[in-house]
Amino acid sequence: MEQTHSIFTLTPNPSIDKSALVAQVIAEHKLRCEAPTFEPGGGGINVARAVYKLGGQARALYLAGGFSGRLLESLLDNENINHRRIAIEGWTRENLTIYEESSGQQYRFGMPGPVIKTAEWQQCLEQLQSESADFIVASGSLPPGAPQDAYARLAQLARERNSKLVMDTSSPAFQHALEAGVYLIKPNLRELSLWADQPIEDETHLHNIVTDIVKQELSEIVMVSLGAGGALCVSKDQTLRLNAPMVPIQSKVGAGDSMVAGMVFSLACGKSLDKAARYGVAAGTAAVMTPGSELCRLEDVEKLYPQITSS
Repeated sequence: MEQTHSIFTLTPNPSIDKSALVAQVIAEHKLRCEAPTFEPGGGGINVARAVYKLGGQARALYLAGGFSGRLLESLLDNENINHRRIAIEGWTRENLTIYEESSGQQYRFGMPGPVIKTAEWQQCLEQLQSESADFIVASGSLPPGAPQDAYARLAQLARERNSKLVMDTSSPAFQHALEAGVYLIKPNLRELSLWADQPIEDETHLHNIVTDIVKQELSEIVMVSLGAGGALCVSKDQTLRLNAPMVPIQSKVGAGDSMVAGMVFSLACGKSLDKAARYGVAAGTAAVMTPGSELCRLEDVEKLYPQITSS
């Protein structure tokens, strides 16, 4: 696909994602792991990485500091990602994933991230104001110290610059951003249930909640990730229930980010919402076929895309 529109990603709370394999996880024992791997992480960074893997380009902006922040910068350079770091005083967090060989289970440990100062967040907003992009993807958690309405402020900035804001985060940042209005959101069932303040009982209930978000003009498009069940995509003019094919699962890390990347990249190539949503599900499904946080592979996405059905 030929990309005709620009993509910009923001990651307020990036990470170094460290992963290793161990024979068995046993409490109170010193566990001998295999050599670890280090990958750049965080929602927006992963979206930019996945877009690149799909053959596109996205510019990644992120806040990072300390030795781990410099390591993150180096890892992004190694992957040829177009990026810019906003330097902060705190150290970039490191997340850890341990794969237990005996059971095939994975144990994921996520850290909170450094405390962001007001001046550092303001510098981030100033950088965003100087950027020009057709699509802005704001993804991932907010670090301690960042204002809870950070993504809502970004929504206002995106409107002023005629950019389409795509958001993938959790409450309360999710709540504030919806109140400001965005172009596209990609919640999972848990995040949507928290926003609605009620358990989602069935598909009809899910459809009603999502349709209400669109009718209230909180988001033009809602793409609900349903894991192995595919996705539900709703806009003012379309409702698509997308089914994902069964694939061998190695790791679910990065599946949501790959889904966002596939969908936004397809939209940036001028594809219809139907095709973009299907491509997003193909990318998300392809991601679970790869180990660690490797994200989706183009060859897998292209094989899966014709298998994505909608109803």
